Amino acid sequence: MKTVLITGASSGIGKACAQVFAKAGVQNLILCGRRIERLKALKEEILNNNSLEIHILSFDIRSFTECEQALNSLPQEMDPIDVLINNAGLAKGLDYIHEGKLEDWETMLDTNIKGLLYITKLVSAEMVNRKSGHIINICSTAGKEVYPKGNVYCASKFAVDALTKAIRQDLVSFGIRVSQVAPGHVEETEFALNRFDGDIERSKIYNDFNPLKAEDVAETIYFIASRPAHVNIQDVLMMGTQQASSTLIVRNGRTFDV
Repeated sequence: MKTVLITGASSGIGKACAQVFAKAGVQNLILCGRRIERLKALKEEILNNNSLEIHILSFDIRSFTECEQALNSLPQEMDPIDVLINNAGLAKGLDYIHEGKLEDWETMLDTNIKGLLYITKLVSAEMVNRKSGHIINICSTAGKEVYPKGNVYCASKFAVDALTKAIRQDLVSFGIRVSQVAPGHVEETEFALNRFDGDIERSKIYNDFNPLKAEDVAETIYFIASRPAHVNIQDVLMMGTQQASSTLIVRNGRTFDV
């Protein structure tokens, strides 16, 4: 595993993946996102503690043209991409279907589904040519089980689940591994802040239980990516101990805080 590309790398699970893979000794990291200043800060932080090459790509994953231009701009030493981590995604709003905002729906569908498709189409073509590579999609418990007011977000993550299975079948004969991690609640991300349009008070959803940490998910992703070439861990569903499903959470305090 020489070169790893991570979308949505400026925060949360994507940022944690960059840190975990760098610490594990990957040679090249390609960090993708729209917020270039955050990507630059992450690059500097990682290089202060690790020896590797890091390249930043700042673009809007909702645009196929921008995705294509960004990937075409990669220097030769960043080619080929061995592992693609499709992490970029978000939730917008928590509304009954008749009260949902069209712009929220479009943002989720364009990012969570189309963005994943665009990057996967471009990166997988080269993987097919060399008959190797690993694609890891970040799904959600919302892609396994719907919940009230989650309508379009859940649908977008069910699509990720279906696409992961379909892409695996498309690429299996080329020796390409396709995996998925579906986490429940994860703190140290901007998920709730994005969902509630920056409303800090509404975003405080982890005060009475311990969710997963971004690093927990990143370490699981690294474990998947670092298995021998003949092993493909296809699907991991993971939640904090106090969460049993999308809707069942034991909110009896932050029991596991140390």
